Amino acid sequence: MRGNKQLNMELQEYLDYVNSGKRIIGGSHEHLFMTEKLNEALEITHKINNEYHSPEEIQELFAELTLKPANKTLRLMPPFNTDFGKNIHIGENVFINSGCKMQDQGGIYIGNNVLIGHNACLLTLNHDMDPENRADMHPKPIFIEDKAWLGSNVTVLPGVRIGEGAVVAAGAVVTKDVPANSVVGGVPARIIKKIE
Repeated sequence: MRGNKQLNMELQEYLDYVNSGKRIIGGSHEHLFMTEKLNEALEITHKINNEYHSPEEIQELFAELTLKPANKTLRLMPPFNTDFGKNIHIGENVFINSGCKMQDQGGIYIGNNVLIGHNACLLTLNHDMDPENRADMHPKPIFIEDKAWLGSNVTVLPGVRIGEGAVVAAGAVVTKDVPANSVVGGVPARIIKKIE
């Protein structure tokens, strides 16, 4: 079994790789490492989702999942799913409602005082469009700025930034950046109005 120091070095190398936006080639070292971390994430999310935990215990499990200090202001309602967990970055006073799914290999950055509704889906990987390279993946981060609110059943696609104070209406599929203090909705999401 590899030592923690070696695993931590490999994790940082992997994070540096995906955070640079480089392609993850199917079957590559990066792809295999990602699969290994998937199994760790499944183990921890299974603990979160399949028995009762106090809010403080959920914060500790989330810290174990993300390898970051416990965020004492995080409110997370299970079930919660992610297939990586190590590239989630959450600010203060964030509420994540039940059924949220985060595919965070490309990086998910959530600011302060953000609300995320039931069954939200945050995706940071796209498969290659070329059928011959379909197993390859392209990581792009998602940024959700302070005081944004994502309604129930929202899907946010790779590379999207949701501006400060913005609202994403229930059921929207967000394919491009959302300006600050605006309301968007629909498939694909379009601006409905500005928040005065």
